[in-house]
Amino acid sequence: MATEGGGDRYLVALDIDGTLLSYDGVMAPVVHDAVRAVRDAGHEVVLASGRSLISMLPVAEHLGIGSGWMVCSNGAVTVRLDWDLPQGWVAQDVVTFDPQPALSVLRHELPDALYAVEDLGVGFRMTDSFPEGELEGVHVVVPLEELWATEVTRVIVRSPESTSERFHELVDHLGLDDVTYAVGWSAWMDLAPLGVSKATALEQVRRRTHVQPHRTLALGDGRNDLEMLRWAARGVAMGHADDVVRGAADEVTGTIDEDGAATVLRALLG
Repeated sequence: MATEGGGDRYLVALDIDGTLLSYDGVMAPVVHDAVRAVRDAGHEVVLASGRSLISMLPVAEHLGIGSGWMVCSNGAVTVRLDWDLPQGWVAQDVVTFDPQPALSVLRHELPDALYAVEDLGVGFRMTDSFPEGELEGVHVVVPLEELWATEVTRVIVRSPESTSERFHELVDHLGLDDVTYAVGWSAWMDLAPLGVSKATALEQVRRRTHVQPHRTLALGDGRNDLEMLRWAARGVAMGHADDVVRGAADEVTGTIDEDGAATVLRALLG
């Protein structure tokens, strides 16, 4: 139990997809209750996801997280939640980059891929419609050149006919060294500003919330969680994570089907 003065408080960073939610978008009641219990005990629960802000807000609402911090778009966007405000959040840190160099290279290698950039709190501009349900918010289809008209927080590359293995090979071949990238389970790649990750954003949140470094816990399952797991004093990989992710963690919990997140969170309650 966290002390009244907060000295025993943890910062608990939680990935969403594959950690709190199944890949079908379902959160087990035991996981939901464990997150709520950790917050009720006084710990600082921070959702940290590759998702955009607009698709994280319903998860926060489902969990009853109406205040505190949330790390979105793999660390490019950090917001302070406040349901008393009209839109429910305030942008605290927004890191942008020029997507033109990376997109110019990628379109030659993946001319048939789908490309999108995030419009913070609104939705996405994209070259064509993404598979139904993959992106939230307002969708505006534009020519590729319009995606780099302004600096952005995030670029999404989606190639339904390709594979994640192909994306990893492509990144190694192209040497995308002016951005931070993360490849998902499917043929999906996120591009973020260079040097930005969930970990960089979480460290700023940790400082703002005055949580001690040794009282940080992170839980995740994907390659975009690597830096976060290494950053935390206690990094926990989900049991279904691949060997690279498991190798970056201090320990491994159960799989998403085994409600591994709930096991870790309940242990914080003593």
